[in-house]
Amino acid sequence: MENFAVIDLGSNSVRMTISKVGGDGTYQTMTQMKEYVRLSENMGVEKILQPDAIERTIKALREFKEVYSKLDNLKIKAVATAAVRQAANQKQFLKKVKSEIGIELNVISGSQEAYYDYVGVSETLPATNGVIIDTGGASAEIILVQNGKVSNLISIPIGSVTLSSKFDLSNEVSAAELFKAVIFVNKIYSNVWWLRNGLNLPIIGLGGSNRTLAKINRRFNNLLDTDDIHGYQLRSSDVNDTFQRIISKNLEERKEVPGISKDRADIIVGGLIPVILLMNFLDSDRITFSTSGLREGILFERLHEIIKENVKDMSEEELL
Repeated sequence: MENFAVIDLGSNSVRMTISKVGGDGTYQTMTQMKEYVRLSENMGVEKILQPDAIERTIKALREFKEVYSKLDNLKIKAVATAAVRQAANQKQFLKKVKSEIGIELNVISGSQEAYYDYVGVSETLPATNGVIIDTGGASAEIILVQNGKVSNLISIPIGSVTLSSKFDLSNEVSAAELFKAVIFVNKIYSNVWWLRNGLNLPIIGLGGSNRTLAKINRRFNNLLDTDDIHGYQLRSSDVNDTFQRIISKNLEERKEVPGISKDRADIIVGGLIPVILLMNFLDSDRITFSTSGLREGILFERLHEIIKENVKDMSEEELL
């Protein structure tokens, strides 16, 4: 059995999943950890990772290390996404992580991130025809799936942290700033030439902000196990009603909304804008939520590698 740890360093949080992986491609999730580090906070137009954010991230990675360092037969895959991808001081940051934590952070491209999202979703949910959106802290990945295959994908530099900061959406939401944000995102969508091919297709949403949308609605409808959102569906009218309720509240009021964590209340408006506008842009009537995305996509990639290795070994043995 192999202990396979996946570390995903995003713009808002860093997460780790550890799974026990068998030689036959089966797996069991053993540990899941998450820390809000706000790595993209105050990067500014210069795109510089700030000292406080770096220290929060190093501290979280050190806590992760205390867990995985006790495991035998360990394999780690650690990836960094939008914040580190965009950072002007990327090399210095990666060097610091290597020297203080001892792991190599692989900075993946937006296209790689989007593809891993697709793998994670398609392995766990029906995704024959639809549009997948993963809204992170500093980017949103959008994947058009047609006939069970990726038709087009893109990573756009808009996310919960960046939109909330750019349009001052953290506390009171003014009509003027919200209007500017809507125009800004809609213009980006209009420039993605293939996106209209997803007209009327269902949306599959993942990422912290989109999961929060599902949790709010499950709490609002008094459903048991509010965190059990994988495969949960909402109609577009319910999505729009929820967003309307959220933007009418200030920061302190949003913190009291069941389903919104206090760590996400200041960025939830910016975090929901991409999916709200995408559903309206494509005239999609429903959204399905997925808890499976980047980390699961990396895990399934590893499982497929193990199966291929075992098939190859068996074939070589037969030739002997």
